[in-house]
Amino acid sequence: MRSPALHPNSSPRSLWRAGIVAATSVALLLSSVWSGAANAQQAPSSKIASDLASAIGASTTPVVSFAKDVNGIRYVKVLVVSNSSDASLVALRAAVMAAGGSIYMRYLSVAALSVMLPANQVAALAARADVQSVSPNRLTARAASILEYSVGALTPNVRTYGSGKYTGLDGTGVGIAVLDSGIMPTHWNVNSSNRVSRIVRAVDLQKVGDATAVNVRDWTPGIDASTALTPGSSSLANYEGRIATNPSDDLVDAYGHGTHVASVAVGFPGVSGDDPKDSTGIAPNARLFDVRVLDGSGFGQLSDVLAGIDWVIYHAKEYNIRVMNLSLAADSTESYLTDPLCRSVRSAVAAGITVVVAAGNFGQTASGAERFGAISAPGNDPSVITVGAANTKASAARSDDSVNFFSSRGPTRGSYVDANGVRRIDNLLKPDLVAPGNKIIGAMSMTKGSGQLSNLPSKYPVIRMNTGYNNGLAQSYMKLSGTSIAAPAVAGAVALMLQANPGLTPPLIKAMLQYSAQPIAGANLLQQGAGLLNVDGAVRLARAVRTDLADAINGGTIAPGANMLAAGQTMPAPSSLIKGTVANWSRMVYAGGNQILSGPALFTSYQPIYDPRLSWVRGAARRSTVTYWPAANGVAAQTFVMSIVEAPAANQSLVSAGTVTAGAFGAVSSWLGKTGAFMPTATLAGWLAAGSGQALSQGFILSEGFILSEGFILSEGFILSEGFILSEGFILSEGFILSEGFILSESGQTTVPAPNDSSLLGEP
Repeated sequence: MRSPALHPNSSPRSLWRAGIVAATSVALLLSSVWSGAANAQQAPSSKIASDLASAIGASTTPVVSFAKDVNGIRYVKVLVVSNSSDASLVALRAAVMAAGGSIYMRYLSVAALSVMLPANQVAALAARADVQSVSPNRLTARAASILEYSVGALTPNVRTYGSGKYTGLDGTGVGIAVLDSGIMPTHWNVNSSNRVSRIVRAVDLQKVGDATAVNVRDWTPGIDASTALTPGSSSLANYEGRIATNPSDDLVDAYGHGTHVASVAVGFPGVSGDDPKDSTGIAPNARLFDVRVLDGSGFGQLSDVLAGIDWVIYHAKEYNIRVMNLSLAADSTESYLTDPLCRSVRSAVAAGITVVVAAGNFGQTASGAERFGAISAPGNDPSVITVGAANTKASAARSDDSVNFFSSRGPTRGSYVDANGVRRIDNLLKPDLVAPGNKIIGAMSMTKGSGQLSNLPSKYPVIRMNTGYNNGLAQSYMKLSGTSIAAPAVAGAVALMLQANPGLTPPLIKAMLQYSAQPIAGANLLQQGAGLLNVDGAVRLARAVRTDLADAINGGTIAPGANMLAAGQTMPAPSSLIKGTVANWSRMVYAGGNQILSGPALFTSYQPIYDPRLSWVRGAARRSTVTYWPAANGVAAQTFVMSIVEAPAANQSLVSAGTVTAGAFGAVSSWLGKTGAFMPTATLAGWLAAGSGQALSQGFILSEGFILSEGFILSEGFILSEGFILSEGFILSEGFILSEGFILSESGQTTVPAPNDSSLLGEP
């Protein structure tokens, strides 16, 4: 169970950028045909991430965190992802040791090793048939109330507030894991009504995927520190003891980002400004799990985030952790198929955990031009809920809302080289939806006793709130902006949906959130996805369907097209009343990476794509098999995950008859013409509401050799009707830039956020 990091691109400007990334780090923030990326016969060079290849091939060792000269030999720290069916990776581990390397960790969420290798041995290791990809151990970083009102959480369908307490849905019993810089356990916002902390477990996974944390000498070959975490074993007990966080530590969240993120998701009513509920989160009674993967400066490593995801997967059933929030990102050039972070979150989804991820804060260039194609990892994975940021204009009314300029736009731009040496670009529709992420009030972390602020509010005093209740510890607040603040709003909404219906699966939750989202006027599919978070609508959909769906799907007892509604329920009307204003639903759901589906049949009839173990993108589908440890040492069976293996899916139905496809509207994507992927979401929603689209007579069926239609974004290149292709390098046209990669930081720049940086401090 280890963690992640960010990585620079490896285009001609990659070496320049790699040095800057190393110096500055990065902050929080189906067909049966498998892609050539998994083909064991690929050339070794096509398995090696481009930024890693650049570092290996450089004439002198570049200044990056994952490379170092030791006694005249260049070593690199990498993540080796395997396609082996052996969960222990015995042969691969032996090969690493024989090559003069060291092994720091073996992961659960992805068949991968965190290792150190001589740089000249990487190609030979990549040539092995049991190696799928080799990635550098990149840096990771943060992706940095009227909230309840603005998202529709305070409506009769969700909950009401009066006499100092809530009536209705508040997230009770649902666990949310926050992978971030830590959570201040004594802050009122993360306590219950009687001021008892709702943090059930707190663990620190910084550097566990590296040498120092596993008690071996760093940059030293010949070490295998990987162990199997058997339930009830001494090795597991030792590991858990080593990563446990001491709540009495002076500063649990030295940076301050994680505490704010957690309060947006689960903040309990506190004191801030004139309204005691301004700082209330979306699920104010959910259970919290503090998984620290970022340091006091907001930086981390890819290997550590992987470890954090592993920990959540391992303990999910034990603690009923149903939601994972990742307000962090990595600048990955890789396809979602091979990127280790994407592979890891897909495993979490397969295990039944809904993963909510920040889209990134890279929607603008330094000059203010709009930039498309800037979704960061793991937000580029189709299985997760990728959240962009909306500006509520400091009002609960939704009519004046807009998409923040800094919020990352789609499509995804990761790529891989297939078995024929052809570069394939993912080009998937993202983000999935947007949520409030501009000047959001939340908890401010402080040092116990001394009243010393954490690093983030210390550096940027303007974000602090002068409430008159800054008593040094438990009642201090600040305002933050960013997609990393929008993501936990969605994570909190997911907790409410699961409280209303524990039988929901991650892909069904995602579909409900998109279908009920309200399109923001003027913003297109690549800017806002399906639209603005609508908790009222998502909860109504959650209550409408059967509560035994997850069990039926896992047990294979529900057939495609079977009734999905609960007894006595009908499909809810596709609009919500929020603060006295009607919010029409988008009625659209992303599927297959670039398809848009619609129609009531999505929720009245069972769709096989709601199986969380199934991953479908274009003409390819994969199925994950989740294996649990058997009963032993007093531990019940089916409690702790032992392995998760992904393989080609068998022939089956993906989407049943009766659903509606909007694919015909996306044949050509034109920014000037506002067509295809650049179509305003509200326009498409209006057409769908009026009955446009094509009803599927047979649905989508996965069978050998069957390739699905291309949907909204063409598979090769991002083609516009103006006569040029935005697929290679930096292309500037009509006010926006599509880039293949860039420095990932809170501001989308190569330095710490500027005093007036909108992606941290907000927009007008």
